[in-house]
Amino acid sequence: MNSLEYRTFHAGRDGDAPDAPTAGWLEADFLGFHGRKPTPAHAAAVAGYLVADAQELTGVYDTASPKHSLHPDIPVATFASFEKPLTVSPGVQIPAHLISSVTVRATHRRRGILRRMMTDDLGRAAASGFAVAALTASEASIYRRFGFGAATWVHDLTVDTDARFALTKTPAGYCSVVDPGDIPAIAPDVFDAFHEAQPGSIARHTAYQDRISGRLTDEGEEDRARRAAVHYGESGEVDGYVTYRFSGWESKPHAIEVTDLVAASADAYLALWQYLASIDLTTRVTFSSGAPDDALRWALVDPRVVTVTNVEDRIWLRILDPIAAFTARNYAQDGTISFRVTDPLGFADGSFRLSTEEGAGRLERLGSAPVDIEMDAWVLGALYLGGADARVAAAGGALREITPGAAATLQRLLTPAVPVYSNTAF
Repeated sequence: MNSLEYRTFHAGRDGDAPDAPTAGWLEADFLGFHGRKPTPAHAAAVAGYLVADAQELTGVYDTASPKHSLHPDIPVATFASFEKPLTVSPGVQIPAHLISSVTVRATHRRRGILRRMMTDDLGRAAASGFAVAALTASEASIYRRFGFGAATWVHDLTVDTDARFALTKTPAGYCSVVDPGDIPAIAPDVFDAFHEAQPGSIARHTAYQDRISGRLTDEGEEDRARRAAVHYGESGEVDGYVTYRFSGWESKPHAIEVTDLVAASADAYLALWQYLASIDLTTRVTFSSGAPDDALRWALVDPRVVTVTNVEDRIWLRILDPIAAFTARNYAQDGTISFRVTDPLGFADGSFRLSTEEGAGRLERLGSAPVDIEMDAWVLGALYLGGADARVAAAGGALREITPGAAATLQRLLTPAVPVYSNTAF
């Protein structure tokens, strides 16, 4: 007899506290991601974020929990989804169905729980008209089976800021230290300007401002070591900011750890790095969300002061409506390519022809007509924004060329106006 119950509900509060279903769901979510059991104040704050983002929560409840197990109102699996805009081309955004907080308790693995939560949720998203779904993956081996492909990446950067650090030019504007408590009021306008122009960027959920400012960390406490600075452009308006903390006197060499750096202009980006490199008593800066093709390297007299210590996928995309998705984005070159997508879940299955002309694209279904390329749904999601290279995918066997040279044609058509990058996790 199946003792599992699947319940989907919107995050809610009872006064300042989370309501009963949300409170139980939160306890399971913290357990799944190895967080401390939340205090009432922390749970109330997180519930407020979920409500503000209109998050839809799914919990799976074991109604036959044995004696002494966690209370049956605490689910054995969690899942959350909500909507934020995704920038698919500079100045072009579409609603994205974001998936987060996916956990299954170790005692309840291999029962099809994740598959049901995911397929039910994607079905609701497709029925609601979303063209794409997105997530950030804690484990990279899980989500291809559901049609998600890694579409953006970040680099962990270590920058030596000793005497070798020098820019080839002085950026315009100037930087100023600010109270990190002011960042939640400053950051949204800066991020929005960055987000509008940056393919791959996803708008930030409500919790972000408190996390980057240090007002409330993931452990439910204030980070009193957090510091912040902003950049003022030539017009006198803030067009960039950074939040950071000193890594501690025990670290060798003494280092600054960047928690967030967002710039709406090239001058702001370089000036903030110059500020970080000028902080006394430190000779290193670390940043875990650098762009793969980072402008800092090009601006340095000695680019070898920048070391990439890790490369990590950031945004995974899943195409739910290929025609809507490919019609929405812009294209830098004219051309035509056809491809067949195999999608076990059915959302993106079929054969299509992409035609691009004067910056616009049109995707049409082909029926049984021959195609140039064959691929699985997860490959389509990875290639959609143009940040992954179709030629490399072909070399790795992830897509199959029927027409010789078709992967190069597809890559030429999908190449974005500016490099794809997202500095937001969720």
